[in-house]
Amino acid sequence: MWATMITPSRRRFLSHAAHTAAAALIAPLLPETARSLPLGGRAGIQLYAVKDSLAADPAATLRRIRAIGFLEVETAGFAGLNVSAFRRLVDDSGLAAPSAHLDFGDPALAFEQAHALGAHYAASGSLRSLIPGTHEGGMTLEEAHRTAELANRLGEQAHRAGLEYVYHNHNFEFVSQGGAIGYDVLIAETDPSLVQFEIDCGWMVIGGRDPRDYFARYPQRFPMIHVKDFLPAGTGPGHSAAEHPGAELGHGMLDYRPIFAAAEKAGLRHYFAEQEGPFTRMSQIEAARQAFDYLRRIR
Repeated sequence: MWATMITPSRRRFLSHAAHTAAAALIAPLLPETARSLPLGGRAGIQLYAVKDSLAADPAATLRRIRAIGFLEVETAGFAGLNVSAFRRLVDDSGLAAPSAHLDFGDPALAFEQAHALGAHYAASGSLRSLIPGTHEGGMTLEEAHRTAELANRLGEQAHRAGLEYVYHNHNFEFVSQGGAIGYDVLIAETDPSLVQFEIDCGWMVIGGRDPRDYFARYPQRFPMIHVKDFLPAGTGPGHSAAEHPGAELGHGMLDYRPIFAAAEKAGLRHYFAEQEGPFTRMSQIEAARQAFDYLRRIR
């Protein structure tokens, strides 16, 4: 599922992330003094950020995540286990999984898995694989209309199952289509009572948009965010001038202090640190520790 969402070709779209709004989030130097975590301390991590470690030893990885200080996780698969076995490992580690990224090829199964995890939010990383005729590239307005229709159907089904459906963005939703963008169509054409959104702040900024604008315009539509960072385009060997390699939080481009301030005013309930590869400077677990330390320093 994740491999289809973050291909290098998609990273090439709108590589000029220093648009006026996005540039305002470029990170200054952070103070060394540790402060309290956002949202009263319930820091979360998207388990995709430790996927290799999780695949090698899921129980030990979850224990390490909890030892670092994270209290919540968002799942992206179950490390090769059935969902019930994975839930036991999450519980045994002292963690909670309020959200799960799921495959909606079979919505009933997806909702069953969300309940088995104890999750409240059933999130899609992308719906492109379920919409015939979509292609690599920017989201067209036609694709946006069709995606909104599907999201509304999934939201209604999730509501009947006692869950909330959430759409997670990448950068392809922000490619200009004659002055309009697909993401704005998705928000406008989805029912607020059925469809919520999880802003991946890193991808949104790479797409040239400022998360704070959306929090201000659409309060209560964004119960969750991904806290993700990138290096400047073309950084490091093997990356083209249009590609932004993933970065450890605090070592990249974004300053999350103003993002959190705006998100909390708009009704933020959960946040999940996440990192795109490649992991060349430190291991995934070390990067997770860096992420937690960063979150402590920004308040």
